[in-house]
Amino acid sequence: MANVLNFMPELEPDEMAFVQTVMQNMNDAQAQQFTNIYRSRRKDPMLILITAAIGFFGAAGIHRFITGDIGMGVVYLLTAGFCFIGTIVDVINYKRLTFKYNTKEAQRAAALVMGQYGGAPSFY
Repeated sequence: MANVLNFMPELEPDEMAFVQTVMQNMNDAQAQQFTNIYRSRRKDPMLILITAAIGFFGAAGIHRFITGDIGMGVVYLLTAGFCFIGTIVDVINYKRLTFKYNTKEAQRAAALVMGQYGGAPSFY
């Protein structure tokens, strides 16, 4: 069982706990490959906060495009972030948005690693 703290000490506690459950049945080689894939795909919460804050200056919704919510990104662009109310909510909840995106990417990375090694991911 690989310890996420050894591989990715920069994660926040909630994300670290989730990634630890994803990595629980991985050996060190699988965990290292997972770490490389996940680290390249995950988004930093500060990036989401900064891009959400940019929404107050005319480019609302950039953070939604970054997190894969293309439909909401288009709506934010066309409505000025729901008249700035949606942008305010997203600036407050930027960690939740980032965690939601990162958990999906962790699941995808684990499926990729475990599929390559012939095992089934343990989080399903």
